[in-house]
Amino acid sequence: MQTPTSTQLRTAIEVLKMLGERINNNAANAVMELPEAQHYDRHAANIEARSIEQISRIETVTGQLEDWRNQLQQQKRQCVSNHI
Repeated sequence: MQTPTSTQLRTAIEVLKMLGERINNNAANAVMELPEAQHYDRHAANIEARSIEQISRIETVTGQLEDWRNQLQQQKRQCVSNHI
């Protein structure tokens, strides 16, 4: 497996951030569309909890990708400075 480029990592990070926003928006819309019923609060809490869990996972992976990207950029700078 080939190491991704810095640009590919940046793109993956942007896509994951957009996915997190979409999950958040979908959860908010789902809660607003719930009918006012006896179990409304429980359903809304379940939607919110799933959304928070998914976004947390996305943020974890995004952070790991950002760290990896920074390491690649640092290695690239060191390689360039060693050649000069």
